[in-house]
Amino acid sequence: MAVTLSGTLPDLSKLEPLDGTNFKRWSQKLLIFFEQLDVDYVLFTDPPEIPHQPKDASTAIVTASQTETNRLNDELKAKYERDNKTVSGYLLNHMTNTLFDLFVNQKSAKEIWSTLETRYGGDDAGKKKYVVGK
Repeated sequence: MAVTLSGTLPDLSKLEPLDGTNFKRWSQKLLIFFEQLDVDYVLFTDPPEIPHQPKDASTAIVTASQTETNRLNDELKAKYERDNKTVSGYLLNHMTNTLFDLFVNQKSAKEIWSTLETRYGGDDAGKKKYVVGK
């Protein structure tokens, strides 16, 4: 399935890799990029919960609406997994080697993003206080 975009995407080849000191700018540029790809939701939402359907004789009769619901749930889960892989790949590919090694085993883009925000997101507030104090 080909995706066509009406606008131009930013050139991420010129984006400096995240080294821990440039989180604010780095995160904003990637967030804009993810918004344009319409995959930014994986940074802020959990994977879709698919209700477990017990497999026994009493549930052997499945209605058409249940079949359609199951199909839509499967598509939703597959889309989330595909988008999560895309976002995780971009995040990891735009980090320094040291940070890449720390995050490469995390499979959730949301976990990577929230860990980075916790670790590096507060630094900008401290810098602003310093500038205002001067």
